[in-house]
Amino acid sequence: MSITEYPQIAPFLDYLQFEKRYSRHTIIAYQTDLEQFLQFLKDQYDEIPALDQINSMFVKSWLAEMKRRQEGITAKSLNRKISTLKSFFKYQLKTGILEKSPMDSIISPKMSKRLPVYVEEKEMHTLFDHVAFPDNWQGRTELLVMKLFYQTGMRLSELINLKETQIDIAGKQIKVLGKGNKERIIPVERSFLVDLQKYVDEKQMEIPGVQNLFVSENGKPLQPRSVYAFVHQYLAKVTTVQKKSPHILRHSFATHLMNGGADLNAVKELLGHSSLAATQIYTHNSIEKLKEVFNKAHPKA
Repeated sequence: MSITEYPQIAPFLDYLQFEKRYSRHTIIAYQTDLEQFLQFLKDQYDEIPALDQINSMFVKSWLAEMKRRQEGITAKSLNRKISTLKSFFKYQLKTGILEKSPMDSIISPKMSKRLPVYVEEKEMHTLFDHVAFPDNWQGRTELLVMKLFYQTGMRLSELINLKETQIDIAGKQIKVLGKGNKERIIPVERSFLVDLQKYVDEKQMEIPGVQNLFVSENGKPLQPRSVYAFVHQYLAKVTTVQKKSPHILRHSFATHLMNGGADLNAVKELLGHSSLAATQIYTHNSIEKLKEVFNKAHPKA
């Protein structure tokens, strides 16, 4: 029996796709982790054990082997693989195939908490007020993309897949389809929406029949690599932060909201986080900002 024929994998992946509604990228990551684990078992024992024969020692041996072979493997990568196995065996419990999970005694390694990197507000103002964008289709597209990232905090995949029909000029809002196909509403400044509408009108005249909001000069949807490239290019003009990616603009959006006194639950909804824990990382940056203000302003600081 080959790894791809292992009978419990396909139903689990279908569950992730159709019930959990995970993205294709996430499902591939889960599948890869499972296949690596099963390949390890096959290499060690000549054949893959039956599901009810897999115990915690098998899992611990696999994790130890990864640490030995990949000295640079991070706690984050290990945690993701552990999470994959936990989800897989939890599904087997749910469907009644197993009565006990081998993951019960597996402890995930602790991860150091790193504050999200962001671009300072004054640097974002410099970008939009003083950096010149080319006066052509590409330049107008790149300017609007940069502004939309910063004004909404949306993810790269969400922006690339954004359709014209998701823009609500009258309501001054954008409907975003996030992870797990969850829809959320993000309010947007009206003047920016007017600029978007002008862009859409021009696109419909020059490149009719394309539903994606942003396209290249030849009418093709934007590609992640090209978006990364121009975001990095423009951010390099105004900031020295090491990472200059679309996700840094998402961090900047959230951090600037928190520094401005926004409610944590509201930021959670705007970002499309499933839990408040994911949003709380931005409170640390907010606290650091308060410390900075205190140290500069208080006579006893």
